[in-house]
Amino acid sequence: MRPDTPPADTVDHAAEAARLERTARLYPEDAEALLLRAAAHLELSGDRPAATALYDRLLSSGDGLENPHLVRALKASNLWEYDHEAEARAIIEGIRTAAPGDPAPWVIVAESLESHDELEAAHKTFTEGVELLLADVPEPPYATHPLLFGRHRVRRMLGASHDAWDTLADRLHTAPVSLDELHDPKRVWSLGSENPAELQAELVRLRAELGTYREALSRPFPVAVLHWPARELEELVSAYADLATEYPSHETHLATIEASLRELASSGTPNLGIVSGTVPSYEAFAASEGTSPSDPTLLPQYATTLAARGRAVAWPPQQGTGCWCGSGRSYGKCHGTPNPIETV
Repeated sequence: MRPDTPPADTVDHAAEAARLERTARLYPEDAEALLLRAAAHLELSGDRPAATALYDRLLSSGDGLENPHLVRALKASNLWEYDHEAEARAIIEGIRTAAPGDPAPWVIVAESLESHDELEAAHKTFTEGVELLLADVPEPPYATHPLLFGRHRVRRMLGASHDAWDTLADRLHTAPVSLDELHDPKRVWSLGSENPAELQAELVRLRAELGTYREALSRPFPVAVLHWPARELEELVSAYADLATEYPSHETHLATIEASLRELASSGTPNLGIVSGTVPSYEAFAASEGTSPSDPTLLPQYATTLAARGRAVAWPPQQGTGCWCGSGRSYGKCHGTPNPIETV
């Protein structure tokens, strides 16, 4: 649920935070996502007061935040790590009272409580989030899985017996090692064993747990395909005729996007997305790169930059939701069909 950051031994986190702050000044419309990533790097660098200052900067900004509860949750978690427990608790209680509809703040504050051995409070918080967000949902969205997994983990540490939510967590868990085994409180004792077989078995479990944790809480920005709405594509090709070979028509462009994403999915590429471009944004990006917008090799770089700025929409859309192309039809009745409908 936190902004994705590389391992501490491969990155100068202070320098990366400074770079992200500079980028936020260039792209104010994406400042929230960029500054959250900068704050994550500052936390990893050990400069927690500077991270708090960034969270406060976001919360005090005049512009409306996309997810203020997430910012508050991250601030609370960070504050508790450098001995500001009372303030952190007050923020956590405020988030619980506000009952946000996004799972990320629930996960962050519950895990903060858990990490400080507040297991009963963590269990209550996980449960509140699960009951609020999943009570009338036929199939839990991916973003809510960490809520169920975290609740399962805390209940195992508390010695609670399985309930319906735990059964659902077991069903959603796809790693080869079961949640009951991953969350077994007695596992820590096996690390002191002198039996090579027991140690090897524990290494297998730890690798599975790490893989699940990374997938659930630290997904990188998507592999994104660039989409031009009809009017933007018309303006782009009119202004930069060299790109006409890339985009012979809008209908072909849409069909190519869907085909490319399906091919990537069939090859096993995870975390796919679509980013929508605009001509002014593209021209500004080209200027920042010191090259001409007519250069077709710039297009994938532009798509990657938009994805890194948090502009990607996940593909495929959830069942029953509108198609990514903007036709107004549901995805299942538009580009989600075996033979996608061409849309002007």
